[in-house]
Amino acid sequence: MPRLHPERSWFLNYRLVLLVSMSILVPIGYVIRFAPNPTFAWLNDAIGSLAYEIFWVLLVAFLSPRTSLRTIALGVCLATCALEWLQLWHSPFLEAARATLAGRLVLGNTFSWFDFPPYVVGSGLGWLWARSARRLAGVGSRE
Repeated sequence: MPRLHPERSWFLNYRLVLLVSMSILVPIGYVIRFAPNPTFAWLNDAIGSLAYEIFWVLLVAFLSPRTSLRTIALGVCLATCALEWLQLWHSPFLEAARATLAGRLVLGNTFSWFDFPPYVVGSGLGWLWARSARRLAGVGSRE
């Protein structure tokens, strides 16, 4: 596999790969999740959830590049599962946040048991993606 610029530190190469990955992943995930396809809305939602999980794993890895990728993936999975449970709570503060696009994208608005499997799979895919980004940046995977 080709490596990025060898004289630049692995840290910068790794962050660059993560930044490019996120900039590609966000629009694709957004388009898939909100594509007008009423026949397979559940599939759009599941694939959108995968992209959502991968994005959060990559973002946390970008912000904390020395943290174990397993720890990041597990933490993201637990956090998004907690956010899913939080959708059962309808306090005025949360409802006001959910009324915005950002609040709806982060907090969600409807609890569903079917969201948990894509969260687990997406966190695993995010871990693989971030691990590949480390290798591309010239760092052997420590996990």
